[in-house]
Amino acid sequence: MGTSIKDDKSVTDDVITNAEPPVFAPDQFNPRYEAKRKEIWAYYSYGVANNGLGLFNFAPTAFQNLLYIAAGEDEMLLFAGQMRSIEEIVLLCNGISCAINVVLFLAIGSLADFGNWRPFILMFWTVAAFGISLAWLGVHEASKWEAATGLYIVGLIIYQMCLSFWTAAFPGLARNTPEMRETASKYASGEIDRETYDHEDMMQRNRISNISFTVQSAVEILILAVIVGIMFGVHVNDGQEQNNRGLSILIAFAGGIWVLVAIPWFIFEKRRPGQPLPPNTNVFTAGLLQLWTAGREIVQLKQSLLYLFGYFLLSDSLNTTVTVIGTLQNTIVAYNTLTLTYVLLVGIAAQLAGIYGYWAIQKHFQLSTKTMFTAVMVGIILLDGWGFVGIFTQKFGFHHLWEIWAYQAYYGLFVCPWYAYSQTMISEVTPRGREFLFFSLFGCFGKVSAFIGPIVSSAIIHRTPNNSSTPFYFLFSLTIASAFMLIFFLDLKKSRKEQALFLAKQGEKLIHRSL
Repeated sequence: MGTSIKDDKSVTDDVITNAEPPVFAPDQFNPRYEAKRKEIWAYYSYGVANNGLGLFNFAPTAFQNLLYIAAGEDEMLLFAGQMRSIEEIVLLCNGISCAINVVLFLAIGSLADFGNWRPFILMFWTVAAFGISLAWLGVHEASKWEAATGLYIVGLIIYQMCLSFWTAAFPGLARNTPEMRETASKYASGEIDRETYDHEDMMQRNRISNISFTVQSAVEILILAVIVGIMFGVHVNDGQEQNNRGLSILIAFAGGIWVLVAIPWFIFEKRRPGQPLPPNTNVFTAGLLQLWTAGREIVQLKQSLLYLFGYFLLSDSLNTTVTVIGTLQNTIVAYNTLTLTYVLLVGIAAQLAGIYGYWAIQKHFQLSTKTMFTAVMVGIILLDGWGFVGIFTQKFGFHHLWEIWAYQAYYGLFVCPWYAYSQTMISEVTPRGREFLFFSLFGCFGKVSAFIGPIVSSAIIHRTPNNSSTPFYFLFSLTIASAFMLIFFLDLKKSRKEQALFLAKQGEKLIHRSL
């Protein structure tokens, strides 16, 4: 790029006003990489694969169930050097898995933006997911609770790695749809302005993100219907042993589904090229260099940093909230596999309605990603508020079976859109061509936050052993604080200007390095 980088404001004005190349995806005008319907539906198919039913839903229940049986009447086990409650152990294991995720994201996350080999990262973790799912078939007795601990931790790590590397692909898909490529051509020729281009870009990213989670929810309902049949086939209601074995079978079944429906994405994904390697680097040193550069220069992206910090706090709150409610739920339904599946069916059906409903409203009224994300944050505040009230009364606050049914419906309708819109928000504050690096950074910070929340909550429970709702002191406050910051201080228009300036500076530095 020939623009001088002496004056930040002049660079920003030049990049924004005169339609410099950084506003486009690097591959956006190459017909080879146009995202056809087959590829987009293959992407949706992988979303079905990585639905979380096995490693994120049934594995935690199986793990907690074995802990409960092994602990006996006092519900305490020796873990990490001292006697701990079941809730404490689950939260600590979540923290351990998240800490390991951080290391993995730092090690390989930034590499995925270079060259053509990044799809193999997702392939590796997908095969690992299948292996860990099958391993649960040998772990369904209380005496093996320590092995279950290992499977649970590793399973969470694998699930999050797959989720991050799958999700990071959607901005590239959206920017190569026929609609978006036509919009880019109009913008390049001067037929439309930057604001129109950015709005269409935003809507395409939201469309793919929301439809992928909608399709995932719809197919999950069918999978759960099959699972109900499997449970009757293995007679999970005939006793504790059958119930335990049934949970392990369900995890393995979900792993088989994962591999089966992941295959189309690996076949039909167009291997869009990543960034070229910087001079004097290889695929390993380039990733480390990019990570170092991003960490050092992300301060230029003030709005990206603001969302990163808010995402850090809100992810912490929501992830820990779901874990705490999950432990309360499992206790209330006495780990009955059939009841848990029926409850989950309600939750997934509500999730389908919620995610598609939010997208339909956004599409009809042409609302911004920030507006939809704000609505989701309000839903999370109300969820934590309900749990907070449960600290002081047994009448409600996740203490009764009817509340578990209501929670699943509410969570699906008003909270699950978080999983679509939080990812689209990451793409809103990510410079083009840096998607995998920034999604890894956000994944890394999300995992750090998910490490802190469980540790703090387990410490609270340890000090108040007779009240499992006390973590909501921390969670309710954290949700309100993070939502307030994101609602009133995050400005996506400023973020787009900062991204353009960032890319202009990076282009200038690359030219200087090659001279």
